[in-house]
Amino acid sequence: MKVLVAVATRHGATREIAESVAAALGTALTDAGVRSQVEVRDAGLVHSVEGLDAVVLGSAVYLGHWLEPARKLAESFADELGRVPVWLFSSGPVGEQKRPAEEPVVVEDLVRRLNARGHRLFGGRIDRRTLEFPERAVVAALRVADADNRDWPTIRAWGREIGTSLARLERSVS
Repeated sequence: MKVLVAVATRHGATREIAESVAAALGTALTDAGVRSQVEVRDAGLVHSVEGLDAVVLGSAVYLGHWLEPARKLAESFADELGRVPVWLFSSGPVGEQKRPAEEPVVVEDLVRRLNARGHRLFGGRIDRRTLEFPERAVVAALRVADADNRDWPTIRAWGREIGTSLARLERSVS
């Protein structure tokens, strides 16, 4: 089973989420006796989804929107992605809340268009040392402190949940 975890990130925090999801997903498939190849790739570097059995697509969220590479991947391959199991995730925002309260603007439409099996919104990370000047200015204006609100046990559990679901699908087809 070939699974792609595609991710759009600016500073690497969302990619770390994607890598954790991919590792947990792959372990769940292996534990279920399903041979698999799980790859994490930058969304902007995905030029084909042919031959994939499932896709997890995630993006960092800035001002309520996914990053362009993730949106473009979803738009460019909407028909193909609609024919395989797809899950979506978003990372951010950060702040006082440990878990973001609002869904990113673009996600509802993508869930419908891609017939996604689900969407998860995970907390993000702000580290001013990694930000460019305009981003630091926005963070300062919003009075957002450096924080890492990623809930690793929840992220890994979601990856295992996807792997278990794919293993059941594989068994039902075999």
